[in-house]
Amino acid sequence: MARYAEGTTVSIESSQAEIARLIIRYGARKYASGFDEDARLAVIQFEAHDRRVQFRLHMPDPRDGQFRFTERGRARTDVQVQSAYQAECRRLWRSLVMVIKAKLESVESGIETFEQAFMANVVLPGGMTVGEYMSPQIAESYRTGQMPPMLPGVDPSVLALGRGQA
Repeated sequence: MARYAEGTTVSIESSQAEIARLIIRYGARKYASGFDEDARLAVIQFEAHDRRVQFRLHMPDPRDGQFRFTERGRARTDVQVQSAYQAECRRLWRSLVMVIKAKLESVESGIETFEQAFMANVVLPGGMTVGEYMSPQIAESYRTGQMPPMLPGVDPSVLALGRGQA
C-alpha cells in the first residue's frame, strides 16, 4: 500500500507556507518554525485558543539504507540518494500539512474542541508537550494497572470533585 503523499512534487517550502496560512486562517496569533539539521528535526509552533502548540517533525537520515538502495537492493548513485531523500522529506511535510489541517477542521466543525484535537501537542510551562509528559505515565499505568496523577502536585481528591464525587 502506498504511503500518503508518496511521489508528491510539492516543495517543502510550499508545505511550510501552507501550514502557516492554515493556522493563521483558523485563528493562530503567533507562529514560528525552525530546523536543526544536525538533529534532523523541524519544528512548527503556534499559539491559538490560549495554548501553545508544537509539532516536531523528525526528518530521516539521508545515509539510511532506504535512500542508498532501491527496493530490489541495488545501490543508488549519489544523485539518486539525494533525490530519494528529498522525496521522503516532501512526503513527510505533506503528511504534517494533512494532520494539522484535519485537526483544525475537526475543531471548526465542532467534532472536538481545540484542546481535544491538539492535546498531545500542547506545550507545558517546562517546555515538554503534554504527549511527552504523559506517554511514560500512560505506559506505566497500563503496566501496573494504576492511574497516574494528571497534574503534578494536584490533590487527587480535587480531581474527584470534578467527576461529581464528594
